[in-house]
Amino acid sequence: MFRVSKLALAVCLAVASVSPGADAFAPATSIGHVNTRAVTTGSSPAFVAQQQQQQQQQQSTAFRMAEGSAVEGATSTLVRKPDSAVELTITAPGSATKAAYDKAIAEVSKQLSVPGFRKGAKIPPQVIENTMASRGGSKFALREQAISTLINELIEPCLKDEHNLEPIGQPELVLGAEELAKRFEPGKPIDMAMKCDVWPDVKWEEVEGQEKPYFGLTGKYKRKPFNEARFNKALGDLKDKYATLSDMEEGKALEMGDACVVNMVGYMAQEDGKTKGEPLPNAASGDSVEVILGDGRYMEGLVEGLIGAKVGETREIYVSFPEKLRDKTLAGKKAVFDVEVASGSIRTVPEVTDEFAAIVREGLTAETLVSELRKAIDEEDLKEFVEERNKALAKSLAERLDCDVPDTIVTNQAREKYSEMMTDFRDNGMADEEIKKMITPENFLKYKDIEKPDIVRDFKVSMATDEIARLEGIEVPANAVDEQMANLRKEAGDGEFDENRMRASVESTLQRRQVYDFLTEHSDLEVEYVDEEGGFDENLMNQLAEESLQREKELEEKQAAEAAAAAPEEAAEPVAVAEPVVAEPEPVVEAEPELEPEPEDVEAPVAEETPAPAPTPAPVAEEKDYGSMDLEDKAFNILVDLGMVDKSPDPDSPDYDNSKDDEFAE
Repeated sequence: MFRVSKLALAVCLAVASVSPGADAFAPATSIGHVNTRAVTTGSSPAFVAQQQQQQQQQQSTAFRMAEGSAVEGATSTLVRKPDSAVELTITAPGSATKAAYDKAIAEVSKQLSVPGFRKGAKIPPQVIENTMASRGGSKFALREQAISTLINELIEPCLKDEHNLEPIGQPELVLGAEELAKRFEPGKPIDMAMKCDVWPDVKWEEVEGQEKPYFGLTGKYKRKPFNEARFNKALGDLKDKYATLSDMEEGKALEMGDACVVNMVGYMAQEDGKTKGEPLPNAASGDSVEVILGDGRYMEGLVEGLIGAKVGETREIYVSFPEKLRDKTLAGKKAVFDVEVASGSIRTVPEVTDEFAAIVREGLTAETLVSELRKAIDEEDLKEFVEERNKALAKSLAERLDCDVPDTIVTNQAREKYSEMMTDFRDNGMADEEIKKMITPENFLKYKDIEKPDIVRDFKVSMATDEIARLEGIEVPANAVDEQMANLRKEAGDGEFDENRMRASVESTLQRRQVYDFLTEHSDLEVEYVDEEGGFDENLMNQLAEESLQREKELEEKQAAEAAAAAPEEAAEPVAVAEPVVAEPEPVVEAEPELEPEPEDVEAPVAEETPAPAPTPAPVAEEKDYGSMDLEDKAFNILVDLGMVDKSPDPDSPDYDNSKDDEFAE
């Protein structure tokens, strides 16, 4: 097998889902021209709100009825099926079947050329059917077209008006078009049984002790602890802003916290750091410079050199310019300043009292001022962890919603994902022919099954957030949408930009953020504060250490047992057993750290099932947490589990066979 990058191997079978051959994936015969989409494309799964979906369907010409249609006299019965599907049996009256058949004849006669008949002339039905059959078509083509006409005219009013349901996707005949056409007789009633997905109802699970079913969401996420240092600095800066100055007694020496006005003349320092060299540029010196004696405010050495000085005194002060100074000719250099203290003041910083708070803003108290400042600091820090918080909320929210997700939505969304990733794969240099070799209808269905839990959860969350926004009156300000749209237009430049679609997407995203913020205020989320910048997980490391010790123990026991059973081969047998067991986990831990909790589960399916047909998706979904992986790792591991690719050997492994490197390079 050729070697390519992990991203390139993450092909998710996209070509079949976007090519004309995608029809091969349809599980049953599709009739009609219904093509209402329940999902929108984007960088992540997104679903159209129920109100938007209904509006789109009402505008769809596929279901629109014309004057004098076959609806009058038609009846229907409905049976609910799993996954928000229904089986609808429509009985079309004889008048409707005759009208639909006559319409099919008229349309075909306009396009069909039959010897002995001029184009557009009325041709007997039997002649049309025989002519179409002789040219490779179906003998029942006219009847199939009549059935299609009936379905397009009848299915929406039957579902919406009689059963109060919104159809989505394409209806599928239970018998199939040709079989039903054999039973079709113009002028006689006909029963047409078909399956169709419908828009699901929103039903909330009852939650004891909560005012509303979406209150009290539970979950857990990690974030950094409250930044006390940042809070203290912000509070100190606020107090400094309102500091007052008073005259200093004559002869009093300057102390830390005082303020003074100085005249400064600077020189570059020579190698000893104290002898004056060339004068500094005028920008580095100056008269009437206000200096507040505090830590970290100025270049190192200036404040320290002024402590104890008195008004009228001139001191020689040795300083070091900061390494990150904008003027690179001075950055990190040492200098000598002659500093004259022109005046001094006692600087008084206020305490945080109710009186001080009222000066900052009318109506504030010391308690509310501190509370607001802490909240502002915390919200700023939280931005880094909002995504983790929202994931925890979404997981709990999905469990509160009782909602069957139509297969149409699952299938369409899986194909959308394939299409999006396909673009990335091609951009990363993988040839289309190589991609197509990995694509089969069977693998599409298996991948769909693997993705289904995520798609179902995302759909439920989308339904729930839309419903919460409606119930709570959460609306996005128009100016917020306009601001985001302006940024997106700027990024798009001269490229293609779908204004209406992007505006709907932006508004939906901003609204969902507002809903999550609202839910947070009424949730019972558990926050785990983590100090480590690098995300070191001590529990995980302990678990890995225990697993490693357990593997070593099992290895020793196995070696001892085999040695006892085959004494003549004591020298050879333990080595043969030891190499695959000990060496294999190492590259998994080093090369794939995100999969460290399950180092053995990654290899086992490949070793056992690569030679055989692709494994079923169910055990794969149970063994691996795909939701916690990034896009590349998720796609790569799915392809490995489907048996479509082999896991590349680790060149750093002591068991790595480099004899085929030239072959791989080619």
